[in-house]
Amino acid sequence: MEVTMEEENQKMMAVWPDLVRDITEAAMILNIPDVAKWMEKVLEYNVPNGKKIRGLTLICVYKSLVPNDQLTEDNIRLAQILAWCVEMMQAYLLVLDDIQDQSLFRRGQPCWHRYNNIGEAAVNDGVLLESAMYYILRKHFQGKESYCNLVETFQDAIFKTLMGQCLDLNSTNFDKKPNLNLFTMDRLNSVIKFKTAHYTYVLPIIAAMHLAGIKDSEMFNQAQAILLEIGRLFQVQDDYLDCFGDSNVSGKNSTDIQDGKCTWLIVVALQRATPEQRKILEESYGVSDQEKTRRVKQLFNDLDLPNTYFKYEEETYNLLNKHIQQISCGLPHSLFFNLLQKIYRRTS
Repeated sequence: MEVTMEEENQKMMAVWPDLVRDITEAAMILNIPDVAKWMEKVLEYNVPNGKKIRGLTLICVYKSLVPNDQLTEDNIRLAQILAWCVEMMQAYLLVLDDIQDQSLFRRGQPCWHRYNNIGEAAVNDGVLLESAMYYILRKHFQGKESYCNLVETFQDAIFKTLMGQCLDLNSTNFDKKPNLNLFTMDRLNSVIKFKTAHYTYVLPIIAAMHLAGIKDSEMFNQAQAILLEIGRLFQVQDDYLDCFGDSNVSGKNSTDIQDGKCTWLIVVALQRATPEQRKILEESYGVSDQEKTRRVKQLFNDLDLPNTYFKYEEETYNLLNKHIQQISCGLPHSLFFNLLQKIYRRTS
C-alpha cells in the first residue's frame, strides 16, 4: 500500500526526538548542560516546522530506488535520519540567510535572530546546526559504504550554496543600492544554480542514490542535469511568490524588492522597461520604503509580468516533461515526473 506524504511526514517526525537526544547528549557528555539545553531550543525552533520538501523527497526517492527486500525497518530509518540531516543543513542556511537579509518571519514565526532579541549571536547557532548535522552523519553512517560519498555530497552542496549566496549578496551590493546593470539572465541563472538548485534538488536525490548503493556515474550526471533544471523552475516560482504570493500561505514576509535581489521578475522587467520605466526601477528598487516597493510592484503589473510568469511556468513544465522522457541512464522517469508534479502551479 502506497504511503501518503502526510504519513511519510509523521514517520519522519517520529525519528526527530531521537536525533535531538543524540545531539544534546553529546553536550552532556562534555559536561555543558547549559549548551545542551540551548541546542535543544535551537533545533526545535528551526528544524522541524517547515514543509520538509527536501527531506521527504530524499525518503521517497530512496524507496523508489531500492528493491523491496532492502526496504527493511533499519534501512528506512537510515533514510529518515539522512532526511533530517538535509533539514538541519537547510535550517543552518536559513538562519544565516535571514540575518543577512534582515528578514522578519520564517515559517510563520519570527526569524531565529529575532527570537528574544538574539540578534547576530544567532550566527553561532546557525553554524551549530551545521555541526550537529555532521555529528549525526558520523554517528549513524560511519562505517557504512555510503559514508564518504554522503559527507562529500553535503560538503559540496554547502560549498556551492554559500558561493551562490556570495553571488546573491554581491548582486544586491551588500545592502547598498544595487547596480541594475548587473541584473542579467546569465547572472540570475548562476545565482539560482548555486544558491537554490543544488541544495534543494541535487543534494537530496544524490544523497538518496548514494544510500541506495548506486555507483553508475552516468546516472549521477543525468540526474544532476535534470535536477538543476527543476531547481531553476522552483526558484523562479519563489521569486514570483515573494512578490505576488500570499504571505499567510508562505509564512514569510516579502523582501526581494526592498533588498534589491536579482530575481526573475526584475531581470525580465529590465528587459522590457522603457527608459522612463527603467528610471522608476533605478530610483525605487532596493530601497526600504513602502511607497517605492508599491511603485515597483505596480510597474511589474504594468509590464504584464504575472501573465508572463504563468506562460513561462507552463512552457518550462512542458519542456521538462520532454527532457525527463529523454533520460536514458536507467533511473525511473517517474522519480523526476513526481518531483516536477509536486511544484507545478504551486502557491507556497
